[in-house]
Amino acid sequence: MSSRGLRSRQSSGVSRIRDDQITDLVSKLQLLIPQIRGGRSHKVSASKVLQETCNYIRSLHREVEDLSHRLSELLASTDIDNDQAAIIRSLL
Repeated sequence: MSSRGLRSRQSSGVSRIRDDQITDLVSKLQLLIPQIRGGRSHKVSASKVLQETCNYIRSLHREVEDLSHRLSELLASTDIDNDQAAIIRSLL
């Protein structure tokens, strides 16, 4: 890398993440994703881990939306105080 590129990167405050840090973060992320959880002995590419992470986040988002919708329907069908319902709806 040229010294000019290095200076530019340093002066802009951009910090580089080392390869071993990326590997460690991907390994930690892999442990959080049920579809690819398998411990460190189960090798999965970083690309696959990131792809499955995105898929998992999307599925969690859909689940939250579904639960929110179901809760809204439940609140509409129950006989609870309007103030309480308004508070719960504002949290949705």
